Amino acid sequence: MLAEVSALKMVMSLASRPVVWSALLGFLVACSSSPSNPDAGSGGTTPLAGSSSGGSIAAGGAPASGGTTVTGGATGSSGASANGGSAGPGGANSGGAAANGGNLGSAGNPSPGGNSNNGGAPNTAGTSSGGTAGSAAGASATGGQATAGTSGGGAGGFEPCPANGVCKIMPLGDSITDGTGFAGGYRVELFAKAVADQKHITFVGSLSNGPNTVSGVTFPKSHEGHFGWTIGQVDDLIPTPALDPAPQIVLLHLGTNDINQNLLSGAPERLGSLIDQIIVKLPSALIVVAKIIPEPSKANDITSFNNAIPQVVQTRANAGKHVILVDQFSGFPSSELGDGVHPNQAGYTRMAGVWYAAIKGYLH
Repeated sequence: MLAEVSALKMVMSLASRPVVWSALLGFLVACSSSPSNPDAGSGGTTPLAGSSSGGSIAAGGAPASGGTTVTGGATGSSGASANGGSAGPGGANSGGAAANGGNLGSAGNPSPGGNSNNGGAPNTAGTSSGGTAGSAAGASATGGQATAGTSGGGAGGFEPCPANGVCKIMPLGDSITDGTGFAGGYRVELFAKAVADQKHITFVGSLSNGPNTVSGVTFPKSHEGHFGWTIGQVDDLIPTPALDPAPQIVLLHLGTNDINQNLLSGAPERLGSLIDQIIVKLPSALIVVAKIIPEPSKANDITSFNNAIPQVVQTRANAGKHVILVDQFSGFPSSELGDGVHPNQAGYTRMAGVWYAAIKGYLH
């Protein structure tokens, strides 16, 4: 080491002598690379100054902490394969073609935003959910044969309505048929649907209410809906005077007041007896019998009564009588009850849709 210091002093004193500069420089290089250098393990080619940590040779060398292969290099934390690289969290796996933002990841075709899943054609936004066969209410769903009756319009060639002229329809029942809460009740929208389809109908009965015109056409106000009446009370009007003039179609929604007056026992049988009387008087008429609309305060009794009605209807249909069933109960929300018993306008409109789906095929 003393030799090196002496040599350094000699260099400084001879710096102005070009003749000996080359020889002295060679001597210094030879001394610095001597195997006896104790710093060779920590400051040599590989450790501190090597390619793994920074520069090419020394700790202060040019390629040190910002060197090619280390912290800022191609394979380091910001390199192509690391955090910002194609294979790291921001690369192909996180935002790349096959990862979270790629074609196969969260936004990819088969994943939550892809064609086959939540946003894809066959799923949430596709044909199955919003398409023809999905949640859309088709012809058979709300008012069609599936929920509205046991047989369809014009079944078996049966034609209750005249080929020419109007078909006489009798709305028969209680205050729900009368239209309490909305003048004309379901009859208003039922008539509007027939007018829109150029079907020729009129309503008959001994009572009258409703608007003067519907859809620009004079509205037939007649009906046979008696406020507060039970099945037995309506039965007393059959066959006369209720069935004069004779209708071709009878829409029967009755039984709510039996339940409200605690007369559930025997109510299905009384309904069957009433239907039989109508059949005797009008053997060529179509009788459409309804499961009655909900009444939340009498939910259990309404359900019990409605569950018995299909058998009442089926027994007559099996005997060759022109009796069909419609379901005015299913899907009827309490929000469409104006007072907990009678429908509001939206509820009556819903009822009209169910009735019309059941009889449309018979109209001309």
